[in-house]
Amino acid sequence: MERWFEKRRMNKVLEMAYRQMTVALDTVNDLERAVGAAAAGDKVTAKTTIERLFRVEEEIDDLRRSVFEELTKRSLSAREREDVMHLVKRLDVMADYVKDSARNVLVLLDADVPKEVWQAFYEMSANIVSTAAVLRESLRSLGDNPSKARAMSEKVEDEENKVDKKQLEIKSLMLKYGTKMNPSALLFLKDLLDSMEEAADSCADTGDYIRVLTVSFK
Repeated sequence: MERWFEKRRMNKVLEMAYRQMTVALDTVNDLERAVGAAAAGDKVTAKTTIERLFRVEEEIDDLRRSVFEELTKRSLSAREREDVMHLVKRLDVMADYVKDSARNVLVLLDADVPKEVWQAFYEMSANIVSTAAVLRESLRSLGDNPSKARAMSEKVEDEENKVDKKQLEIKSLMLKYGTKMNPSALLFLKDLLDSMEEAADSCADTGDYIRVLTVSFK
């Protein structure tokens, strides 16, 4: 009976963490829409989407605090509590990098960025969406199907590798167009590239924590 209660307590925390993941995934989707709008020259849609992304990121902060408060009420082992805290923190870090990416997109809307470069960034953002989607499925399965959660978490790494490949392509494009662009715009593009790559890395890091957590459900 005691073990049953412990599992339910853990599952409630995981449900809250999953909600945070769902909201974090929304920011990734909005980033993709914003970059796509920028690539199409639709500044109005890009700005509106980024504003929504900023509002959603505030909700993620609130959810993170709620999870931490819930952890103090639950009779979990120190290791389980620490693992969930790490999981939630990584999700929060991912959302922060997405927000940083959106800030750079907002600035770059007024810069003369070649369409080919914007298109490459859009493709990279789509790869990040795929990475986050696999991570979301892994987290969703953690409470009732640890084996599936572990398998899906390993696929996160495969999706993240696609982001890395696109990053190299974009670096080549920046060299191609570097002499034709404003140096300040190049700096913001570099910041955008780094923050998007970090967002994908945070997904991979979160997948690592999920693999750790699957041990608790065996």
